[in-house]
Amino acid sequence: MDKLQEFARQVFESQPFSRFIGARLTNSGPQSAELSIPIVDYLKQQHGFVHGGVISYLADNSITFAGGLALGGNALTSEFKINYLKPAVGSLLIARANAISVGKRQAVCQCQIYAVDDGEEKLCAIAQGTVVAAQ
Repeated sequence: MDKLQEFARQVFESQPFSRFIGARLTNSGPQSAELSIPIVDYLKQQHGFVHGGVISYLADNSITFAGGLALGGNALTSEFKINYLKPAVGSLLIARANAISVGKRQAVCQCQIYAVDDGEEKLCAIAQGTVVAAQ
């Protein structure tokens, strides 16, 4: 594992909220990150779908990781927008984010969030955000 991936793993493992909801950093690269969360009952809303806040968390955190890795270190979300496309049902959520444009102090990233249901990935949300290097 290279230094940047080890850095990403250490940062992720230091996030109490991520651990609390069962999130995992499943893959990372120089400008990308993949996070996943098993779908369990306490993450659902009253209709049995994954709560939008959980999906939003995945978008925010995966965008920040992709942007932070692209910027070479610690980063913070400056802003992001999310579009919910369909209700998330199944056994697992996967968020895949990539830095699309990287400058000296900021990166613009995009993310797709999939719900895995019976082994099939179904796109349930997309997001875009700006990540800035932490000072």
